[in-house]
Amino acid sequence: MLLSPSLPSAAPVAAGPATGRLVVLGGGAAGFFGAIACAEANPDIQVLLLEKSPKLLGKVRVSGGGRCNVTHACESAAQLIQHYPRGGRQLKEAFQKFGVADTIAWFAKRGVALKTEADGRMFPTTDSSETIARALEDAARQAGVRIYTRTAAEQITLLSEGGFSLALSGEGSAALGPTLHASRLLVATGGNPKSGAYDWLRDLSHTVAEPVPSLFTFNVPASPLRDLPGVSVPHARVVIAGEKLQYEGPLLVTHWGVSGPAVLKLSAWGARRLHELGYHSTALISWVPAHTDESLRAWVQQFRLDNSKKQVAGHPQFGLPTRLWRTLAEQAGLGPETRWSEVPAKAQNRLLELLLRTPLQVQGKTTHKDEFVTCGGIPLAEVNFKTMESRRVPGLYFAGEVLDVDGITGGFNFQAAWTTGFLAGQAMATTAP
Repeated sequence: MLLSPSLPSAAPVAAGPATGRLVVLGGGAAGFFGAIACAEANPDIQVLLLEKSPKLLGKVRVSGGGRCNVTHACESAAQLIQHYPRGGRQLKEAFQKFGVADTIAWFAKRGVALKTEADGRMFPTTDSSETIARALEDAARQAGVRIYTRTAAEQITLLSEGGFSLALSGEGSAALGPTLHASRLLVATGGNPKSGAYDWLRDLSHTVAEPVPSLFTFNVPASPLRDLPGVSVPHARVVIAGEKLQYEGPLLVTHWGVSGPAVLKLSAWGARRLHELGYHSTALISWVPAHTDESLRAWVQQFRLDNSKKQVAGHPQFGLPTRLWRTLAEQAGLGPETRWSEVPAKAQNRLLELLLRTPLQVQGKTTHKDEFVTCGGIPLAEVNFKTMESRRVPGLYFAGEVLDVDGITGGFNFQAAWTTGFLAGQAMATTAP
């Protein structure tokens, strides 16, 4: 029942009065942080964490390629909220109460040092997500949080006297009984791409912003770059033709299309619009985002004068990978032996167009099954972001991706989880009977 032997044993818990008992649903980053914050702030409260799957902290363990991108180096809340397509405005005050510096200090206090990489992402110095998972599990154990895996709340009923009654299923019900009462309830069950997965929250008088995927790569079955998997460019611009959607950053050519931060971040900002388009669109890739049509044409004309005898395909420009440059030259109609002095005007125009706007016909998306992020969930207007308590149901709290909050890649979703979990836990500790 308990995944980790270091966590508290599953002692029986009475199903009677809910006074002084808080229940957290979800054994991920937000759920753990909320449970720990609550138990540490008020040791007299009995805190239970229920996770329906056999695994705890699943996303923590797989994120960042197993390194766990804990947060992002942002000096202020105003800077931090710029990285949230949804929820940034509501999170600003929350980040002022518990932000990046607080996250760093929280883990440092528990013996986990974080390091900042060149792009601002922050990882444990061990480069192992297990370091983060163990720190959270140890903190939960020391705070007295009782954790039950393979335990689901099948139905939640509001009690007339206040609090909640949870109908349980799974192995945890053997120790907890078929029904569990709680005075406060924190929902940290994460995002889900299926709208029906939120029906139980609709039953608690909440509405739900329809979930759609965020942070995904583009599938391009007929890609003109299909022979270049693994080729990466440190700075490219991706534009969705006919839409006000674009993003600049590193880009990676894959077997199925294109990926990398530029694509992932664009998918986050355009999550709802790309969903409306059925994930079919034309993505225009600029391999030279610093150039305009005019500046690139002027550059090429001067380069031709200075390097007339050089072969075009054999001398990559703009720092582009050799394989990519050769492919673009070939698609412009330039043979491997063609020299700059021999380039016809039509071929030069074609090369300029490809450098500025290589068209890719996007037909679908790919989302990593263990790291999916959704936009959608509990509407932000229905939550008090000072405490993370529901504005519709007293005693009900939310944290993490179950909210209609999502950040771009780079540690921002974890920071939102730490922040909302901490605020919810603190509020639950001070308001519990």
